[in-house]
Amino acid sequence: MTTLTIGKAINAGLRRAMENDPKVLVMGEDVGKLGGVFRVTDQLYKDFGADRVIDTPLAESGIIGTAIGLALRGYRPVCEIQFDGFFFPATNQTFTQLAKLRRRSEGALSIPVVVRIPYGGGIGAVEHHSESPEAYFAHTAGLRVVTVANAVDAYWMIQQAIVSDDPVVFFEPKRRYYDKADIDTEAGLGSAAPMGAARVARPGTDITLLAYGPMVKTALQAAEADPDHDIEVIDLRSLAPVDYDTVEESVRRTGRLVVTHEAPVSHGVGAEIAARITESCFYHLEAPVIRVGAFDTPYPQSRLEEHYLPDLDRVLDGVDRAFAF
Repeated sequence: MTTLTIGKAINAGLRRAMENDPKVLVMGEDVGKLGGVFRVTDQLYKDFGADRVIDTPLAESGIIGTAIGLALRGYRPVCEIQFDGFFFPATNQTFTQLAKLRRRSEGALSIPVVVRIPYGGGIGAVEHHSESPEAYFAHTAGLRVVTVANAVDAYWMIQQAIVSDDPVVFFEPKRRYYDKADIDTEAGLGSAAPMGAARVARPGTDITLLAYGPMVKTALQAAEADPDHDIEVIDLRSLAPVDYDTVEESVRRTGRLVVTHEAPVSHGVGAEIAARITESCFYHLEAPVIRVGAFDTPYPQSRLEEHYLPDLDRVLDGVDRAFAF
């Protein structure tokens, strides 16, 4: 077993994928000699060279557009968008081309591009560095959208994303980059849980608490901090597609569901899950599905982010509201 942080686990997963397939490329702003602003691509440039670890211009549209062309020629590009809020210049290439080419060609073309996006707040950053834009991607048909909450998933899921023939948007919770876990790096990729499967992070019987990415740790803390309720915590892992089978099985047992994420509540991933679970589990629900997220405002200055982001108390309040019915 090897102890790695989430950031180092992604690095190790990238390295393993590049060793296994010479067509895997890493590209983005400062990913080469610098090793990325979070050092996630550290040492890859030294070991694989400038032809496979490519420092690009500061042009996100160019990064994704070039990756699409490379994928059409048989490569498997892994693109890094330096921060979540920097993605938006690449929306045209991502939403109108990357997501649609396989369908448009009736399956004749594969576009195996991975787009890595560090996302979320909690690091005291300046404007445009702490966004949670995952709902945009999950709403776009043709994209697989995943996020990790621990180093084990980080190591395996980045490799699963790279071997996928579909484009994958890979969200990395930047405030959790330094969380550690033990990983069996000698195991084969087939030993890992499927990329699209949710994970029961903590079994429980009284209520289901659903989270993903940076909020999974907070959800687990809430479960431990509540002495009155046996809380089941589910790590969603995949936002598109969603593993509704796992969520529905849990809700049918517990009768209550709270969904939490860092993104604003309105029109978020939690809203879609709440609607779907209300349809499929209506007669099992003892209370409405409760959503806990950030406020419906632009992300604030860093000195206010601790009040903006959902924390332990707000998650526990959501649990209490579910039991108030």
